[in-house]
Amino acid sequence: MTTLDTTSVHPASPASSGAGSRARHRGAGVPTVASPRRSTGRLLASLALVLVGICFVVPLAWILLSSVDPSATVSVGVPSSVTTDNFKAVLTKDQTFLPLWNSLVISLGTAVITVVVGVLAAYPLSRYRMRFQRGFLYTILFATCLPITAIMVPVYSLFVKLSLLDSTPGVILFLSATSLPMAIWMLKNFMDSVPVSLEEAAWVDGASSMRALGRIVLPLMRPGLSVVLMLVFTQAWGNFFVPFILTTSAEKQPAAVAIYQFFGTYGSVAYGKLAAFSILYSVPVLVLYLLTQRLSGGANALAGGMKG
Repeated sequence: MTTLDTTSVHPASPASSGAGSRARHRGAGVPTVASPRRSTGRLLASLALVLVGICFVVPLAWILLSSVDPSATVSVGVPSSVTTDNFKAVLTKDQTFLPLWNSLVISLGTAVITVVVGVLAAYPLSRYRMRFQRGFLYTILFATCLPITAIMVPVYSLFVKLSLLDSTPGVILFLSATSLPMAIWMLKNFMDSVPVSLEEAAWVDGASSMRALGRIVLPLMRPGLSVVLMLVFTQAWGNFFVPFILTTSAEKQPAAVAIYQFFGTYGSVAYGKLAAFSILYSVPVLVLYLLTQRLSGGANALAGGMKG
């Protein structure tokens, strides 16, 4: 026969009940999840997010609606009839395809040169300790803050003397030079996250520094390379001021400058064509973003690189 143990429950003592009441009294003023104060803060935060979302959605809605509106204006509204005449009007060689090709050449050339030179400059800054390394890095950081408008006058004079004015390679070199300080700073930080022990193992096997950089470091920092490539490409793609100053012929101007042709004299603007051109203008950047996201790998690029 099994014996069943029973535990007697004693009533709480006056001292313990008094302590519990004091604890409840102290916690009475503490805000809880369901308190009105926290609900008000959450409501204000939601309203702020909705306001920010409206500020982004309204221009996009205007572009999409105006591109198919035969009588588009500056105001946002649902068109009375849908048409594709705006796209047919801008889908020409001189008005769209040639400027987009120039933008692609300038932006892709700038991004590739900046990433290649940035990697070669960031590698010794990340792997070696030099006497003036901190001062050099601060100089690079200061160079990223210089406005391009402040140096365009001497740059224009230099381009005239070197016969680089109205030259696509000249624009690419100048945009690469202005993007290089930011790229070096970012690539150096990405390269610091790659363990040096992986390169040391390659050095033991007889690999040189450049071979270790190409076979070990760069594959492991593909997400960082994609970020820098995408950032430099986007900046060069939307740059209006530099190509506008350094190029004079219409057949060499990129789409960021060619979009100015939709603004007529006396304040007249072809809103429908402008919206249609803006959609076509944004497609290459979106395609490049999707490609870099798919080809850059994931955040677990170092998985399996270190022994557990």
